[in-house]
Amino acid sequence: MILFRGRSLKTEARVFTGSMADIIFLLIIFFVITYKVELDKTQVDLPDTTVRVTIPESEKPAWIAIASRREGYLIRVSTGEEMSLPIGTDEELVTFASTEVARNPEKDFIIKADKEVPYERFDAVLDALKQSKVKNIYLLSDQKTVEQ
Repeated sequence: MILFRGRSLKTEARVFTGSMADIIFLLIIFFVITYKVELDKTQVDLPDTTVRVTIPESEKPAWIAIASRREGYLIRVSTGEEMSLPIGTDEELVTFASTEVARNPEKDFIIKADKEVPYERFDAVLDALKQSKVKNIYLLSDQKTVEQ
């Protein structure tokens, strides 16, 4: 408090916020650098296999996940560059696959299906991909092989 000719002048309380912008900028940079995007988080119990083929490394294959749920089946698709999105019908799957094939005719498609998914549902997904003129379809299986 300062006395000025018998009167007191109160100084205002101030919070210096000049460095707050720097701190926020550093936090934004930290979160952008450490943010990890997982393209497909669908949890499935993969089937075992007796035949093993490695998928050739191509530029970002498209993913199709078929998961068995109590209320039905969940199908999620991803272009390989963005997060997976759920689809409801086979027509949406045909539209997705046709769009990807139009962008890149040699695009690889990887299907990961749950063990409990019936063959009819799996076959409908394969038919939708064939209808879209997909050339390369790979089926994901578990690492362990079945004894013959």
